[in-house]
Parts: sequence; C-alpha cells; structure tokens
Amino acid sequence: MNERHTDGRTERCSHPGWRFLHRRRAGLCLAFGLSLAATTTWLACTAKSAEGESPGKAAGKAGGGARREVVPVLAADVVRKETPVQLSAVGAVEPYSTVMVKAQVGGLLTRVHFKEGQDVRRGDLLFTIDSAPYEATLHQKEADSAKSAIEARNAEVDNQRYSDLVTKRVVSQEESDKARTAAESTAAQARSDKAAVEYARLQLSYCSIHAPIDARAGSLMINEGNLVKANDSTPLVVINQIQPVYVSFAVPERELAAIKRRLAEGRTLKTRAVMPGDEERSVEGDLTFLNNEVDRQTGTIRLRSTFANEDKRLWPGQFVSVTLVLDTEPNAVVVPSEAVQTGQKGTYVFVVKPGAGENASAMVVEHRPVTVGRSLDGETVIAKGLEAGEKVVTDGHLRLTPGAKVEIKSGLGNGKTAAEESQSRAAVP
Repeated sequence: MNERHTDGRTERCSHPGWRFLHRRRAGLCLAFGLSLAATTTWLACTAKSAEGESPGKAAGKAGGGARREVVPVLAADVVRKETPVQLSAVGAVEPYSTVMVKAQVGGLLTRVHFKEGQDVRRGDLLFTIDSAPYEATLHQKEADSAKSAIEARNAEVDNQRYSDLVTKRVVSQEESDKARTAAESTAAQARSDKAAVEYARLQLSYCSIHAPIDARAGSLMINEGNLVKANDSTPLVVINQIQPVYVSFAVPERELAAIKRRLAEGRTLKTRAVMPGDEERSVEGDLTFLNNEVDRQTGTIRLRSTFANEDKRLWPGQFVSVTLVLDTEPNAVVVPSEAVQTGQKGTYVFVVKPGAGENASAMVVEHRPVTVGRSLDGETVIAKGLEAGEKVVTDGHLRLTPGAKVEIKSGLGNGKTAAEESQSRAAVP
C-alpha cells in the first residue's frame, strides 16, 4: 500500500502499479551508489600505485624497453691546409678580335677561296672580285700619266730655252714667264696623272680580299656569282680570333678595393674557367682588364681575363664558370662540405668522439655549432668551432642525435649512403 499526501493528509494507495514504481526506483538508487563507490576505490588505488612507483620504472615502461642502436656513418678528419681566397662568377667568352670582312670595291664576286668554319691565316686569300673593269681603268690612267710626263718634259725644255734667250735679250721677260708657268703646270698635271695611276692600281688590288688576322671564318653572307657593293652594310663574312680569347665577367663592387690593391702590388691575378659539361678540366688565364666604372644598375664591376686557348676549348659566346684567385690563406681549418649541416640555430657538424661511462667502448657524436667561411672544390673552411685532428660525420646524419652511438665505416655496400642504410635497417622488423 502506498501513501499519498493531499491537503495535509496522508492517504495510502493500494494500487499494484504504484508499488512497482517504488520498488524500481529503489533498485536504481542502490545500483548507482554501488557503482560510485567502486569508481572511487579504483581511483584511490591507482593514485597510490603511481605515488609508490619510481621514476626509472615509469620511464622504462614508457619507453617500452627500447635501446639506442649503433648508427653506421662515414667520417673524415678535420685538417689544416693552404686555401685560395677567390671570387666566383659566370663569365662570357669573347673573341680576342673580330673583323667584319667587307668589299672596298663593287663588282661581281667570282671566287670564294675558303670554307665556312675554316681557320684562316693572316694574308690568306678569301675572296676575288671581277678585276677586268679595274684593269682597264688602270691602263687608261697609265696612258694619261705617260702623256702628261711627255708634255711636262717638253714644257721644261721650252722653259729652259726661254730662260737662255731672255738673258740674251732675244725674247721678252713676259714670254719667259709664260714658258715657266706652262712648264710648272704640265709638271703638276703629270704628278696628278701619276697619282691617278696609283689609285687605279689600289682599286685593282681591292679585287682580291685577304684575311687581316689569324682567325676562324664564320658563315658566308654572300655567295659566288653575286654583285657586291663597296662598303656595304652586310659583310661578306665575319672572322673571329680565338687564340688567344677573352672571358668577361662581373664581380660585386665590394671586391673592387681588394682587386685594385693586388693589381697595384704588381701581382698577376690568375683566373680559372670551367666549361659546362666539362667540369673535370679547367683552363687558366690572367686578369688583363678592369673597367673604369662600376655599373650603377647592378652594382658590379666588369673584369676581363685573357686565355691562350691553345686547345680551342673556349668558344666565343659560350658561358663559363669563372674563378678569380685573389690570395691564399695558410693553415685554414677545412672539412668536406657534406659534413656541414644547417639547422634552426645555424650551421653545425657532428663530431665523433670516444664514449665515456657506459659508452666507453663505443664512439659517440657531439652536436657542435660552427662558423663557416668560403667553400671550394667540395671543401668548406671553418672559421670557428673545430680544430685540426678532430673527426666529423660526412654521411649518416639522418638518425643522429647528440650522444648517439656510431660506427665509422669506410664504405657502404650496394651503392647506399649511410643515411639510406640506416633507413633500411630501421625498416626491418
């Protein structure tokens, strides 16, 4: 029977549904209370267990019992050596001399005496222009000159005769002066006609065009059988002298003071040039030109070096890598460039050192920040941070951390680097 409160009175209800609801509510309250008590007990036990556990055991459980592996690496010694102080730039090869061969007289081009791309020597015959018109002109001028020379001799004889007669008072002074004037006039005409002969002979010589320098011929602009004009805008051919040859390049203006200082000391600054596709070999030349002004737009100064180019490896118009050697630095600390790594705090290297304590029998690495200088031929100068005799890691940096155990190898099989070998080992379960 259940109770019901109405207007301050308590009434009891005997309906079966009410009795079921009251029993269900009581059961739920009991179950919730038991669950809350169990949860509280479990949390208290866990906290007690955690307080009683040592930090070493907790770390061991967190690490799952993992241990450091020995990382295979390649290493190299830090050495002191003499290193050149140099500047690098991209240069362009220029011919030592360029000649645009043009005709000095007009006419029919009757013969080309060379092939395109052929080496020609100074004085070699290149072209022949039809000389018949110029030969005829020469003969005419020679005839005119001969006639003038005869008239000049005759006038001189008359002048001499009148000079004798005027002293004997046979002719007047006026007639003698006319004879002298005629002699001088015909003599001048004879000289003019003689000069015309020389000019005609010169024009005839221009019908044969010779190479003015030792050079290499380019493409023909006009072929045989064409009419050419004197001093036309289009040359017959362009020839370039490539032995020796120039290489022009530009360096930042901040290097100008050092270059001028060394040139003032009388030094010969050497220049090395490397051609694309042939990096194994370089050619050497001398700096021979320093421009008289700095380019305001680029802030660079133009330089030019001369190369003998005996094997003709340098070709006009070609771009090359240029290295200008300013000086040499003795006793510079040098490491292979692949040993230098770059991180968030700058450049660093891993130095291989003997282990201590538990790692006394192994080699470990030390993370060492360094200050780098210039790089040359796969080597980098270390300005600060290393000493000669130390050993640095050159390959295998991927899995290294400060204090990691390492094993120095002389080489890795199958053409793999140390980093690739480490990855392969890590991938094996």
